[in-house]
Amino acid sequence: MKNILITGGAGFIGSHVVRLFVNKYPNYQIYNLDALTYAGNLENNIDISKASNYTFVKGNIKDIDFINNLFKKHRFDGVIHLAAESHVDRSITNPNDFIETNILGTANLLNAFRDLWQDNYEGKLFYHVSTDEVYGSLGKTGLFVETTPYDPQSPYAASKASSDHIVRSYGNTYKLPFVISNCSNNYGANQFPEKLIPLFIHNIRNRKSLPVYGDGNYTRDWLFVEDHAMAIDLIFHKGKIEETYNIGGFNEWTNLNLIHLLCKQMDEKLKLQEGTSAKLITFVKDRAGHDKRYAIDATKLNRELGWKPSVTFEEGLSKTIDWYLENEEWLNNVTSGAYKDYYKKMYD
Repeated sequence: MKNILITGGAGFIGSHVVRLFVNKYPNYQIYNLDALTYAGNLENNIDISKASNYTFVKGNIKDIDFINNLFKKHRFDGVIHLAAESHVDRSITNPNDFIETNILGTANLLNAFRDLWQDNYEGKLFYHVSTDEVYGSLGKTGLFVETTPYDPQSPYAASKASSDHIVRSYGNTYKLPFVISNCSNNYGANQFPEKLIPLFIHNIRNRKSLPVYGDGNYTRDWLFVEDHAMAIDLIFHKGKIEETYNIGGFNEWTNLNLIHLLCKQMDEKLKLQEGTSAKLITFVKDRAGHDKRYAIDATKLNRELGWKPSVTFEEGLSKTIDWYLENEEWLNNVTSGAYKDYYKKMYD
């Protein structure tokens, strides 16, 4: 029996990781720690909520005493750390939230893990989940590899870069066993609709404008969230200690090309005349510090652990749209209240 703590497990990526581990490893006791802020939603875990090897814990990684007591009580053998403030736009308007959660919160977890095991780390692991945005922006060619120098361009990216460095420093200074993965843009079911794909599905469904930053020619590598969860599983169980693994979809799209594909699929699924959804596209003022291109090279993960994406982007996007159209109540629930004020401030 292993006690595994997954932080941020009621969020988008975290809920998929929690579900995979609960279903795949019945001999593990999975603890899902989430503060249930705007992006955390217990509906994301409702299908596994009664599983005998699953426990939800409400709490904030910024609370030092709470974290220390939690580790002493449950003696976690492993930590998969996904809890983070993660939206660039929000980091621009309120950077302190990102500094406190992503940097200080990570340090709290590391200290509790170190204090619990007191250098007796056999069979123990701290897995820190990070982002490709720590690397900065690429030109028209090239890919981010695990040794690419860090060059964060937003408060969000800087806070994640800082947390990556802190994790590595604990490995070097205290011999704390860790792995880090840096992923590209995720998409799929249960994503909070401040992100491009669920936001635009929701807006097309409700005949609202599709706000596109700048000229729309920003390029991203897109990763299906279920493939990301499977990569995390592989790295947690088979990754080399103190190594970094990049997780990407081998799948680059400009925002504008992605949006046109999304509009085309939405027209087909909603039985609208071709081109109807694309008429909703509206170009808005570019955001500050907008990185031009991200692209991950996941060759190391493929070569060493045998991971590769299970779906094409067209297939994954179609599955994603189907989920949101079939779960309209979920989408309506998370887009009520304070989210409307945020949306108005950012895009209107």
